[in-house]
Amino acid sequence: MIRSLPRPILVGIAAAWAAAIAAQLAGAAALVHHDSLLAGGGPPLVVAALASILAWQVMITAMMLPSSLPLVGLYARASARAPQRRLAMAAFLGGYALVWSAFGLAAFGADAGLHAAINSSPWLASHDWWIGGSVLALAGAFQFTSLKDACLDKCRHPAQFMMRYYERGPGGGLRLGMRHGAFCVGCCWALMLVMFAAGVASLIWMALLAGVMIHEKTRPAGARAVPVTGVALLAAASVVLAYSAAAGAA
Repeated sequence: MIRSLPRPILVGIAAAWAAAIAAQLAGAAALVHHDSLLAGGGPPLVVAALASILAWQVMITAMMLPSSLPLVGLYARASARAPQRRLAMAAFLGGYALVWSAFGLAAFGADAGLHAAINSSPWLASHDWWIGGSVLALAGAFQFTSLKDACLDKCRHPAQFMMRYYERGPGGGLRLGMRHGAFCVGCCWALMLVMFAAGVASLIWMALLAGVMIHEKTRPAGARAVPVTGVALLAAASVVLAYSAAAGAA
């Protein structure tokens, strides 16, 4: 499967991870962390949003695209002899990135709203650990929903997905990429909120969550891993909330 993939895609994934690692080592990662961007005295909101989306694109390439490589490989083979195949591949990947960019922008907007709420509420400012714990709990609970299962089913069977939705040409590639991106967001949005809460430049969370999502979406045993991840996230949420509440009461 790897040999059938277009070389630029593999190079792009490697470059995204290299960029994330280099930013962390150089100490530049904090410059695109959403908390730094939204802090008082930071850049204008539009500039902050653009910087966050740029960092989000690197993260999506590094984390999400590897889990979609089976479908990318199938699309590359199916469109190999079609007219405008390179443009069609670019449209396919662009449609996928467009859907994830929309989600990233929405998440950034929600995060900006949370920062505004924290700044205007002394109680919330002193109990901001509720936010992190709630995100973990939400992600854990979502692992047990039928929506998670339905979207994962589409991602786990790329051949069936291709047979049902494949269209020739750049327009068909764009629609296929957007449709796949929608199902991908549908099964991974809650885990990506954990990533967003941790910071878009956190290498540890990037690697951990990328491994979880790749396993869930591409491995035969991925279905069995879903509830395990859910239990782990709910347990982590319980620890964060209980420990923070105890520390605040002390």
